[in-house]
Amino acid sequence: MDAKKLDELRELVEFLKANGIAEFDMDQDDLKVRIKFAGAAGASGIDMGQLGRGMGLSPAAGVVAHAAPAAPEEALHEVKSPIVGTFYESPSPGAPPFVKIGDQVEAGQVLCIVEAMKLMNEIEADVAGEVVKRIATSGQPVEYGQPLFAIRPR
Repeated sequence: MDAKKLDELRELVEFLKANGIAEFDMDQDDLKVRIKFAGAAGASGIDMGQLGRGMGLSPAAGVVAHAAPAAPEEALHEVKSPIVGTFYESPSPGAPPFVKIGDQVEAGQVLCIVEAMKLMNEIEADVAGEVVKRIATSGQPVEYGQPLFAIRPR
C-alpha cells in the first residue's frame, strides 16, 4: 500500500471516529478495508458513497455502512481518573470490588484505586447515583482524565 492510500485511510479512520460511525466496509480494486470500533455506540446517517468520493476514493460497489438506530442518549456522569496510574477495582487481589454495576453510591464513596508510583489513591464518587458501567479494566494502566465509571445521577 502506498503512502497516499495509507494517509487516506488514516483520515478515514479519524472521520469515522469524529462522526460516531461504528462500522465501515470498503472493497476497491485490490484493497479491502473493514473498520469496526469496539464498544462504539450508534452510527450516523452519512452517505458512504459521498464519503468515499470526498476521500479521493472511488465509490466502490462493496462500500457498506451498518447503521443501527440511535438510542436516546442518557445523561450519565463519568468519574475520571485524576492521575496516571494502574486501575484496581478492589482493595487487594481476590477481594470483592469496591462497587459493582447496579450498586447505589453516595458522593465521597470509594469506587476504586489508582496506583501511581507505589501509592494507592482511592478514587471517590463525585455524585450520588447508580453505577451503570465500569469503563476501565482492573490491572490496566489509565491516563489522566480517562473515564473509569459511568454513574446515573439521582
